[in-house]
Amino acid sequence: MSCVHYKFSSKLNYDTVTFDGLHISLCDLKKQIMGREKLKAADCDLQITNAQTKEEYTDDNALIPKNSSVIVRRIPIGGVKSTSKTYVISRTEPAMATTKAVCKNTISHFFYTLLPL
Repeated sequence: MSCVHYKFSSKLNYDTVTFDGLHISLCDLKKQIMGREKLKAADCDLQITNAQTKEEYTDDNALIPKNSSVIVRRIPIGGVKSTSKTYVISRTEPAMATTKAVCKNTISHFFYTLLPL
């Protein structure tokens, strides 16, 4: 029996998937991991990365050699969307202050500038 060691990026310890042969296809590895972890294919997909080389396996027919260690991440079915939108809101306060709010990637920065008296 051959095996591939996997762990989710948020976990500390590796688990093992066993199979016959010298390699396992990426598709078969994903199916086995999803079965062991009780994940539904309709809910998410798995991103598999070689733990040593940091190479991401993207082709479902890619062969992963036995005794490899991989890092697993759950991703949405449609993939990861880029959230690089920037929103700028500007308004003048009646108390002689200007407030500018800049929001990028769900992090807000507020800058307050008081007008000279």
